[in-house]
Amino acid sequence: MERINGLREYVRRDSYLEALAIPRDIEVEYKMLAQGEYNINYIFIHPLTGQKLLLRVNTASQMHLCDQIQYEYKTLLDLRESGRTPKPVYVDGSMKYLNYGVMVMNFLEGTALDYIKNLNLAAECLADIHSMRVDEGTHLISPENPLQAVLDECNQMAQTYYDSVLANQMKKSQIKNMLEMGRKKLQDAGIYTGYRCCINTELNSTNFLINGENRPNYLIDWEKPLLGDPAQDLGHFLAPTTTFWKTDVILTQEEMKLFVKHYEQSVAGRFDAGNLQERVDLYVPITCLRGITWCAMAWVQYQNPDKLIRNESTYLKLESYLDKQFLDRIENQYFK
Repeated sequence: MERINGLREYVRRDSYLEALAIPRDIEVEYKMLAQGEYNINYIFIHPLTGQKLLLRVNTASQMHLCDQIQYEYKTLLDLRESGRTPKPVYVDGSMKYLNYGVMVMNFLEGTALDYIKNLNLAAECLADIHSMRVDEGTHLISPENPLQAVLDECNQMAQTYYDSVLANQMKKSQIKNMLEMGRKKLQDAGIYTGYRCCINTELNSTNFLINGENRPNYLIDWEKPLLGDPAQDLGHFLAPTTTFWKTDVILTQEEMKLFVKHYEQSVAGRFDAGNLQERVDLYVPITCLRGITWCAMAWVQYQNPDKLIRNESTYLKLESYLDKQFLDRIENQYFK
């Protein structure tokens, strides 16, 4: 815990211990579990209940929010009844005693999703989450034009790469051209006015915890949820820039269509999915742009030796996504 200045002292504060009903005279052991690009997670066992808990420390906000951890906490509260997400038990976004937001939630068991074996289980998990009704006064951000919002985000992230003296000029030009083709793709797309729900927007395979048929399967990592079209989640889940991130899998068009069909069967009678396949077909290429531009931005950030969170496997994938062969594949499949 020493890598985060003040964290060891924070978890010994009276306010933290009282909120979690942990006796002051009992030493609790926190073990590093995993780290993403914006969060560091520790696992610990409650000394009285024996329950496994997860301490999540948020180091930055992808959404440019001043209270990122509170946003995530409220989302998990709203999704509790789905049975598919972690249950939050503590949050502190004040940054009064620590420079980062902190949340504690129950620890969930499971292994990362296997795209070959678990597609139907993932579809059913998303169906249950998307079927949760959202209150009118929700805290969730809801872009008026979600497709354009994703494209705007892509342009923002790409600018970090464009502005870097380290950027490859040929790759910069190719990314610019794909973004322009993406803009043209959206010209004829109307603004979606159908069913909206809480969507995750970050559906990497390691964000699923799979336990198998007739057992609970979960979706974790809710740092970037929105109120939006369920097709946006499906498009992100299926896009090659997502499936290739933690694996070497790129789904076929037939596999993608079968996934959407199983999802439609899973939500039948719970909400009207509308022309779902047509909308997914729009989100997949735009999601590819989002993946590539995020990698371009992150690649520049990784050149900074002071970056708090660094994952060697992530850096290698950034290199892969910015490889000309990969960029050509995405461009040829979705933008030509």
